Amino acid sequence: MDKNISSCATAVADIKDGDTVMIGGFGEAGSPIELIHALIDHGAKDLTVINNNTGSGRVGLAALIENNQVAKMICSYPRTANSLVFPELYRNNKIQLELVPQGTLAERIRAGGAGVPAFYTKTSVGTPLAKGKEIRNFDGHDYVMERSLKADFALIKAKCADRYGNLIFNKTARNFAPIMAMAATNTLVQVNQVVALGDINPEHVVTPGIFVNRIIEVANPQQESQLVKDGVVYPPMNKVAGE
Repeated sequence: MDKNISSCATAVADIKDGDTVMIGGFGEAGSPIELIHALIDHGAKDLTVINNNTGSGRVGLAALIENNQVAKMICSYPRTANSLVFPELYRNNKIQLELVPQGTLAERIRAGGAGVPAFYTKTSVGTPLAKGKEIRNFDGHDYVMERSLKADFALIKAKCADRYGNLIFNKTARNFAPIMAMAATNTLVQVNQVVALGDINPEHVVTPGIFVNRIIEVANPQQESQLVKDGVVYPPMNKVAGE
């Protein structure tokens, strides 16, 4: 069994219009830039994307949004210091937003991977985020029912993997990646290094290979902050999605 794929383009080739895609990353940390750019080149549209935020500058997730491939964002932080794309599209009613408190977002994804259809939380009680949702009282306290989240695909980034797909992450770059791998039907992973079987201590494995479908080695991944600093725009102005 070998889950290595020859290119990012091959890894994302099965994503189709209308799919739900989870994308790992807490801002720049753990963001699979190369896989996202491959998805832009692939051209799938009308996507629902689940992520902590909406990207920075005009690369990575922000570029995917700017390329009109995302119909809806489910996230916690739709606007950050370098959010140049999403706010304008949202103000012009060109993209939908489902705003989710960060802890609730993580638990909705975790629940999806665990096969739990819904759960109750105090978070958002008495706020606009609870509008239209079931409220139940437990032990004298109100709780909002939140539905779990699942996806057709997850795009995540890890530090290293073996060919079975066992993953180790780089510190906080782990963030949402392990639970997204569990909640998606297909998990696509870009890693800095693919190592031989046995080179990863089983006690150090964070995400076991059973949750991983495809691996692509990207030895020197691009850094979102540097791309933003350099004013990079993806895709290049003379390149059309799908070509």
